[in-house]
Order: sequence, then structure tokens, then C-alpha cells
Amino acid sequence: MDRLRQRADFLAVANGTRANSAAFVVQGRPRDDDGPIRIGFTVTKKNGTATERNRIRRRLRELVKRLDVISMRPHHDYVLVGRRTALSRDFATMLDDLRSALHRLDRQPKPQRREPQSELNGETPTR
Repeated sequence: MDRLRQRADFLAVANGTRANSAAFVVQGRPRDDDGPIRIGFTVTKKNGTATERNRIRRRLRELVKRLDVISMRPHHDYVLVGRRTALSRDFATMLDDLRSALHRLDRQPKPQRREPQSELNGETPTR
């Protein structure tokens, strides 16, 4: 597994599917290349001071380390967005939450691109 580090990668994953949990949100998106699974972690400033945000991030990283890789799809990017509840939530419960969130991501349909209304009716757009 690799880490997501560039902002463009985080933004691309944000447009994918998402699954909510009490302690975090999991966002995921398939990639077209044959690279390994990539994971990113983020915690917003509204979740506390820098030390609290770092503790949340460390807990999320440890969750992913202890998770079996089979739960994640190959050639996918994932982002875990930490919430303040991650500081006080039981670690085993968070691990179960992560497994179920990844399972829910797999079941969600892929986001469809919307076509302009004029193309749906078979008409050519006029200028």
C-alpha cells in the first residue's frame, strides 16, 4: 500500500463514493492504472488542536495497518477523513466500522456523469 500525498489525488477521491462512520468518513475511487492501493488521511482543523488532530491521524493509520488488505480493492484510492469521535471511540469498534464502511463502498453504484438535457432528447444544442 502507498500513501496519497498530493492535493489533486485527494480531490479526485473526494468525487468518488463515500461511507460514513461515527469516527471517520471513508472515500474511495477506482483508478485506471495497475498501481497498488493508495490511502490518504486527513483531519480538519475544526477537530481540535494540532496534537489532537495528530492523535486522530495516528489512530486512523493504525487502523489501516491492522486491517486485512483483502477488504480493500486493488487499483483503488481511499481517503479516511477523521472526526473528533475517533479520540474516544474504542479501537476494536473502529476497526469493525472500517471493515463495514469498505464493504458499503463496494456495494455503492459508481457515480454517473450527467448528460446535458438537450443531448438526452436527441437534439443538437443551438447557440
